[in-house]
Amino acid sequence: MSPDASTPASAEVRPTPRPSPAAGTSSAASASSPALPAASALPQTLAGFRIGVTSDRRSEDLISAFERRGAEVMHAPALRIAPMTESVTLQRDTRLVTEARPDHTIITTAYGMRRWAEAADAYGLGTELHEALEGSSILVRGPKARGAVRAAGLDDDGAADDERTATVIDMLLARDLTGKTVAFQLHGRTDHEQIARIESAGARVITVMPYAWAKPEEDSALLRMIDAVIERQLDIVTFTAAPAVDAFLEVAHQYGRAAALLEAFRSDVVSAAVGDVTAAPLHESGVRPITPQRWRLGAMIRLVCEHLEEHQTLRLETRHGPVEMRGSEVRFPEVTERPVRLAPGPLALMRALVKAEGAVLSREHLLQVLGHCDSEHALEMWVSRLRKALPASGVVTTVVKRGYRLAV
Repeated sequence: MSPDASTPASAEVRPTPRPSPAAGTSSAASASSPALPAASALPQTLAGFRIGVTSDRRSEDLISAFERRGAEVMHAPALRIAPMTESVTLQRDTRLVTEARPDHTIITTAYGMRRWAEAADAYGLGTELHEALEGSSILVRGPKARGAVRAAGLDDDGAADDERTATVIDMLLARDLTGKTVAFQLHGRTDHEQIARIESAGARVITVMPYAWAKPEEDSALLRMIDAVIERQLDIVTFTAAPAVDAFLEVAHQYGRAAALLEAFRSDVVSAAVGDVTAAPLHESGVRPITPQRWRLGAMIRLVCEHLEEHQTLRLETRHGPVEMRGSEVRFPEVTERPVRLAPGPLALMRALVKAEGAVLSREHLLQVLGHCDSEHALEMWVSRLRKALPASGVVTTVVKRGYRLAV
């Protein structure tokens, strides 16, 4: 996937929009996607759920898509994109490419191709770059990169089926590269491994970096999101680029939160990656994210909606009618139309009781499965707060000398 573009770094939770009959899209959504339906026209399939967004580029599109479906969103870019248009290095490397007239060109991202073409125009090298690339054999990492190449008036000779840079290099290495020159558009950072593979085949490599990954100026926003994951205040966290995953995990390690973060991802909080390349650092850490079959932002949005509805929504028939749990909200539609928002402790307790479907859960069992509940006194406080929060009395019952259950 192409990387993400710049927006202000903030981990502030954005409240769920409450659409009125006359409400339309937000100003940000209208500016970027004028054809999108009004919030009131979309089913609130994510109402009650809390989603973390770590992307920078196109983050507003992602946030808007979730909010318009009723979700509460926390945004904290793990990395930001830094265009290199004014970089002396990019200007030098672009000139090298125009002078070398490469035999082969590797384009890894659509964003990189667009920024490179724009930078070349700014340097007065647009025509020369177009002629140089037109005379080379272009290989692209995937359909989006191919689209950007064609938008520039060029054509390619092949794309990787799995959209991996290593696969594009495999395609390149199938050719005789002895004495050849290869222009290699980098994906925000220097890919030493793939460069070495090309050079080992006897080719000269000219790397071009139209943008670079940069860390946020402060770690505070990411730390707030990491803590929200650890405290189960988020239901799912989305990732759109592997370097952003690395940065997210690196900050957790730096501040001694890695073990707790990974435990949360392995148990209660879902991670979603836009594709297998993005998911790789999570897999290496023992986390199994959900990924769409088609590696696109829209496909990930649909997958998040489907997963939360199918796997993170709990329903149970009780003496007070049906109860539904969606993220941090509990709903008793036959008692009140208003959902009840629970604090993390009572929420975890309610979720355990709903999953038990009326079976008695002993105090010992609950102390084992409920995080941050380290004593019977704390458990009793959670039970008391849960009972006070629910709209009907007698939902949570005490079974003398045994534990607690829901009245089903």
